[in-house]
Amino acid sequence: MKDDSYYIKEVLGGDKQAYSFLINRYSNKLYAVILRMVKNHEDAKDLVQECLIKAYSQLEKYESTGSFASWLYRLSINHCMDQFRKKRFQLVELQEESNQTNSAATPESKYLQKEKHEHLEKLLEILPQEDRMILLLKYTRDLSYEEISGLVGQPISTVRNKIHRAKKKMRKQLMEQKGGYFHEML
Repeated sequence: MKDDSYYIKEVLGGDKQAYSFLINRYSNKLYAVILRMVKNHEDAKDLVQECLIKAYSQLEKYESTGSFASWLYRLSINHCMDQFRKKRFQLVELQEESNQTNSAATPESKYLQKEKHEHLEKLLEILPQEDRMILLLKYTRDLSYEEISGLVGQPISTVRNKIHRAKKKMRKQLMEQKGGYFHEML
């Protein structure tokens, strides 16, 4: 059996059929990982297809110093997280529209909700990408430490520490911003 690097070289050399070997090797494993994230079979199937297409289009970015499987899983998890963010933003917009039609939401309350959402996104941006991904897996997908550990390939203790440090960093940033805000008002 030939290794991944052989098929990657073939694909990059123009043999598009060689990618089917990589698909056959990883699609079921990738499906299992994504299904644990989305908890919906149809969504998982769609995301696997999107991730495999994205991996194909970005195959030249793969550095052969690491394993292809790790690269593919990281690319896939990042793609899924991007989709979660888009979906969450769409849900927030739908909720806002629903609030407009179902209640007498004031323009001020709408603005404050939007500002709160934007502020949270900015706080998340201060985190390194991996820490942000782990935090989002925990709190937006409600995955256990064990599930996150399996997805990112790190020990459970590392996952716990990263979540703790990420929350601490965000809390510190929030306190600094509030302190600066209150200081300006005095």
